[in-house]
This record gives sequence, structure tokens and C-alpha cells, in this order.
Amino acid sequence: MTLSSQRPWPDIPYKEWEGSCKALHLWSQIVGKYRLAHTPWVNHSWHATLYVTPRGLTTGTIPDSGANIEIYFDLKDHRLVGHAQDGAVESFALEGMSVADFYTKTQDLIRRLGGTPHIHHRPNEIPNALPFLKDIEERPYDPQAVEKFHLALTYIQDVFTYFRSGFLGKASPVHLFWGSFDLAVTRFSGRLAPRHPGGIPNLPDNITEEAYSHEVSSAGFWPGGNGTEAMFYAYAYPTPTGFKDQTISPKEAYFDDTLGEFLLPYKVVQQAADPTQTLMDFLQSTYEAAARLADWDQPALECEFGQPRRPRAL
Repeated sequence: MTLSSQRPWPDIPYKEWEGSCKALHLWSQIVGKYRLAHTPWVNHSWHATLYVTPRGLTTGTIPDSGANIEIYFDLKDHRLVGHAQDGAVESFALEGMSVADFYTKTQDLIRRLGGTPHIHHRPNEIPNALPFLKDIEERPYDPQAVEKFHLALTYIQDVFTYFRSGFLGKASPVHLFWGSFDLAVTRFSGRLAPRHPGGIPNLPDNITEEAYSHEVSSAGFWPGGNGTEAMFYAYAYPTPTGFKDQTISPKEAYFDDTLGEFLLPYKVVQQAADPTQTLMDFLQSTYEAAARLADWDQPALECEFGQPRRPRAL
């Protein structure tokens, strides 16, 4: 494996930064909804996500009336920054504020860049969530906790990217879905899937149906919430018979019947002698269980993990 296995991973106990995490989640929805409003639809909603960078989270380029704008969370200097194609740069400080204030400041920033801030006014995938402009209670923002979370995301992205490289079939980018606030990577068998039943809070069923239009094995990372600490997860859709009974590595991983997926506490990875290999074991063992039980064409879909400057052998 080419990834560093010796660097210490940060401790990110959810309870210690819960308020800041919830704020960052809702703020990411506001920025993500701006990208969603201006970007042509791509399969499985891949056009709406955010991407981890060395400094934070970015939308990438957003085609807004020819302006071409990028918005990113600079989690080093703790600012929301916008760049426009004409060279304009605008920003404001990330600090304690209400969701309503962040919503208004983001709209103003986009206008100053020459863009049009079409941002849907309600959060997605959060039960009983207030519309952004009605969420007026000040939210905390802990810069040190946010920096640790960002560091964890960069390490996780490295492992997810390496894992993704071992698959020749269709696979998603490694990207952050702001609806559920999770970093994810997904592999596809190439076959159509049964229509998803939907039912996700504050998310139209047709979006879920399109997202799960094809058979998948998916894995990701979630920073915590609803009484749960940070977790890695892995699932298959549709879930093959016997999936929950498979032996998964490491031994601390378990199947959650309510969620219908395997879980591995982040802390297990963070405290492991080799966090990178521990996470790779989880990703690989859950994928292999799903692919084997669902009879994927594994020889045609899989390959050796990628190495820098080394093309695939024919």
C-alpha cells in the first residue's frame, strides 16, 4: 500500500463539537444547494456534492450565468471564500452565527461575485428542520474541533481514493453529500436495481429513486449525531440475502439492523496500530461480501489497487 500508515489520526469525539458540527452541516447544505441549483443534473446526484481539499471543502466550478464561481469552506483560516472567473474574490469569517445569518451572508457573497444565489430555503434529510431564514439561534463554531474534523476527512479521503482504485467498473468520486453530511464512495455492479422505496426525511422520493437506480456497494464516513459517535458504514442496495451474517473485518465491525448496514466506530480506526489498513480491511471485506452474495462479475470489475505512474496492464 502506498498510503502512509504511521501518521496519527485525530480524535473527534462528537459530543465535544456537536454544536459546531450541526452548524457546519447546515451551512454546507446552503452552499451545496447553490451548486445544485446551477449545475446540470448528473447521475446519482453527483453534481451536487462537495469535495475535500487540503484547506477544507469546495463546490468546484459552478456555471452561474457565465460567471463560473467556486465557493469553498477554508477550514484553515476559517472563512467562506468565493472565487469568480473574472478574478473577483469575496469572503466572510466562519464563526459563531445563526443559520439565517450564514444564509444571508452567503447570498450576498454570491451576488458580489456576479452570481445568482438560487438556494432552496429548507434543509434536506433532517427531520423537523427549520427553514434556513427561520433558524435564528446563534450556533457555536469551534475552530480547533473543525480543524481536527477536516484532518480526519483528508486521511479518510486518501484511503477511500486508494480503495476506489481497485475497481474497473463504474465507481463514484470520493465526495461529501451535504444532505446527510457523509463522505462516501460507491461501486456499481452495472445492473439495474429495484425501485428504492424512498421515505428519507425532507428528500423527494424521485431523487432517492434516481440515486439508487443501479445495484451498489457503498461505504462512507459520518461524523456522528443522534447519540452516535463518528462511524464508518458500508451497505449494499439491494441488500443480498445473508449479507448481515457475513464475517467482516475488523472484529469490532457489526451489522445494525435498524440502519441495514455494517458500522465501524471511527475510534476503532483512530486507535488502531495501523488505521489505514484497519479501514481498508473494513472497506474490502464489506464490498467482497456484497459482491459475492449478489453474484457480481468480480473478475471483470476488479483490478489491482492503483499505483502512481503505473498504467493498468492489458
